[in-house]
Amino acid sequence: MADPAPITLYNTRSRKVEPLQPLRPGKVSLYCCGPTVYNYPHIGNMRTYLFEDFLVRTLRRAGYEVEHVMNITDVGHLASDADEGEDKMLLAARREGKKSEELASYYTDVFFRDSEALGIARPTVVCKATEHVSQMIQLIQRLEERGFAYESGGNVYFDVAKFERYGDLAKLDMENLQAGARIDVDSEKKNPFDFALWFTKSKFENQELQWDSPWGRGYPGWHIECSAMAMEYLGETFDIHCGGIDHIPVHHTNEIAQSECASGKTFANVWMHGGFLVMVGDKMSKSSGNFLTVSSIEEKGYDPIAYRLLCLGGTYRNELRWSWEALEAAQNSLRNIKEAVLKLKDALTPEQIAGLGEITLSEQAAGYNSAFEDAVFNDLRMPAALAVLHETLQDDGLSSSEKLHLLYSFDEVLGLGVAQWEREQVDIPESVIELARQRDKARAERDWARADALRDEILQAGFVVADAASGFELKKADN
Repeated sequence: MADPAPITLYNTRSRKVEPLQPLRPGKVSLYCCGPTVYNYPHIGNMRTYLFEDFLVRTLRRAGYEVEHVMNITDVGHLASDADEGEDKMLLAARREGKKSEELASYYTDVFFRDSEALGIARPTVVCKATEHVSQMIQLIQRLEERGFAYESGGNVYFDVAKFERYGDLAKLDMENLQAGARIDVDSEKKNPFDFALWFTKSKFENQELQWDSPWGRGYPGWHIECSAMAMEYLGETFDIHCGGIDHIPVHHTNEIAQSECASGKTFANVWMHGGFLVMVGDKMSKSSGNFLTVSSIEEKGYDPIAYRLLCLGGTYRNELRWSWEALEAAQNSLRNIKEAVLKLKDALTPEQIAGLGEITLSEQAAGYNSAFEDAVFNDLRMPAALAVLHETLQDDGLSSSEKLHLLYSFDEVLGLGVAQWEREQVDIPESVIELARQRDKARAERDWARADALRDEILQAGFVVADAASGFELKKADN
């Protein structure tokens, strides 16, 4: 087997684009922070999971075997990313009058339904926080043994003063930050930046999900969950850790601190973060009620893959501006790409399509393949990759087989579903076919007025007629 192609990625920790150097040749270990399943995921959340899907597909296109682990947070994530407010699951359960487990199951199913609609491949491992509490307790005990954790007021906290590199990921100036500037002062903490590893009932008496622990009956903090599950499946050091840009200053900063203090090793070698999807004047968030879901854009008649295409048109680590006009443009672009692909399929026999993988590309076609790989292997430059796709479609010097071969190949990364696209099989009423025959006859007799009238009558019946070599072609009209 050939060695994987070289890839460069932007590492948040170094603030540089760096060559990927996996711990094991040919294999990449990847951990992605998954959803907190207390509400519908909004399309801003889904942009992060789309970016991670682009990454996984690119790594596999380059020839790497990818172990992709993603958690499901079904306990312990408070209303703030720090230690303030109530557990989001508890708040949602009270809001909807359901048990936490029932709520978590429902919104987990919604998340994966939306992911599938967007063409996001399921991770290799999906792990629930509630099923890994024993691993979290063991990790907290290791931190206690090494002197990085302390018990106060019934809860267990991480002592950030013991970790000199705390805040490096976010470039926090710890000396100049004032107590309470980022989080409320908690009298139980030695330092306002200390964070909870374990809550007992002294924090929330009515917490529904609780477990026995050496510190009393309670539940884990959000940050310890990801560290414990990442280590469980990928080891104490792994290749890449991903999440949204909002995770940098608190969640991922705390993950690094507790993980590296427990193991004495680097936690993740590369940290990658997806940028916000922004609306005019605000970012999309559930707390403000200012969010749209995959279902809500479907209800307005948009294909979820159009949203995927919209996200492909932006650089993953930069903000992407949202508007209905932008989605409409993406939908139109998707429709044009789809029609071009279907025309290519129409021009080839089923045998030719089945043998696309065996054809030898011309030098010109191979150049497009190289340009595409140069774009995606250089820090996921998806806008440049899309430009190559459009150039390929427009190049009359390529054969239909070469174009379709390239589009199938590009789609391994883009994930638009090109191979599955087929012309819609429509049951056309005989009355409409007869109108088309009459129109064809009127055109032959150069009776343009009657031909136009018949065309309009066909359109009123919900169909579009077009001239073809065989006489005419009918298809369903777009709504």
